Amino acid sequence: MFEAIMLNEKQINEYVDNGYVIPDFKMDEKDLLEIEILHDNLIQKYPKYLNYCPALLQYDEKFLKYCLNETILDFVQQLIGHNFALWNSSFFAKPALNGHATPWHQDGQYWPIRPLATCTVWLAIDDATEENGCLRFIRGSHKDKKLKKHEFNKNKNLTLHQELLKTEYNENDSVSLILKRGQISLHDVYLVHGSEANFSPNPRRGMTMRFMPTTSVFDHELAREKYNNLN
Repeated sequence: MFEAIMLNEKQINEYVDNGYVIPDFKMDEKDLLEIEILHDNLIQKYPKYLNYCPALLQYDEKFLKYCLNETILDFVQQLIGHNFALWNSSFFAKPALNGHATPWHQDGQYWPIRPLATCTVWLAIDDATEENGCLRFIRGSHKDKKLKKHEFNKNKNLTLHQELLKTEYNENDSVSLILKRGQISLHDVYLVHGSEANFSPNPRRGMTMRFMPTTSVFDHELAREKYNNLN
């Protein structure tokens, strides 16, 4: 009989204490190859998303299949409750040799979710290493449940442009999120994180899935306000 994979008590406590967890999970190789093909097709149609596509499902709903992986949904349910919704999926491609950096930030700075509450699943399509610009997390930086001060960085070689003020975090406290192809991490909406540029010969592709409890709503008025402030 099939036995579901679930987070154990230690892993749940890691998420609560550190703001992230790496569960015992690996996406099927067949699914990873399908995602690669879908992403290649996306980039052929929309070259501007070579480094980062903020809304995958808007351009190809076939990506939805992987967001609805039953094991991943079970993990999310354990962390944010039974009633939750997928509200976004994105792709950080970070190609070889000239992959853009992602500045230190909190996801909640970008998202018009109120009350602010989201669990992000980050799926490694390639091995994520320090050499090719893996994510870096600052453990426990989510605990005060507050958005810290950001400023706009107009550097075109960044995937995102809201950057934490350097007085708001200590980079020396960061840990590298090293993942094998097919592994995932889950992290909290307030967790401070970022990643370096990729100058290695290996790509560092990652697909994200954003889930929010249904006690929160997507505030469209706030979304327009955030968009106007960035343009």
